[in-house]
Amino acid sequence: MPRPEVLERIQSAEHDADDIVAEAEDDRDERIAEARKRAEEIRTDAEEEARDLKERRLEEARDEIDEECERVLEEGEQERAALAERAEKRVEEVTDHVVDLFQEDVHAQT
Repeated sequence: MPRPEVLERIQSAEHDADDIVAEAEDDRDERIAEARKRAEEIRTDAEEEARDLKERRLEEARDEIDEECERVLEEGEQERAALAERAEKRVEEVTDHVVDLFQEDVHAQT
């Protein structure tokens, strides 16, 4: 085979190799870009899901706090009503006792 043909074939092979490398580099760059885009989508989705979960948990906690507050207020109201009822029942007894004490003091002074 003559030298010019060999040189031409070598140059052609080098050119083909350069084309293959360039195509592979382009393909690599596209895949990296796609992977970065997909990673950004996954990150965005994860952040949104985390925000939603946070909001749901906060809402649940607020609901629990509201329920506990209502329970405590109801218990307090029941205790207040019971104390008021007991006090009302003792008004006459205490009044009688105070009158007795007053009469004793009056008799003791005379």
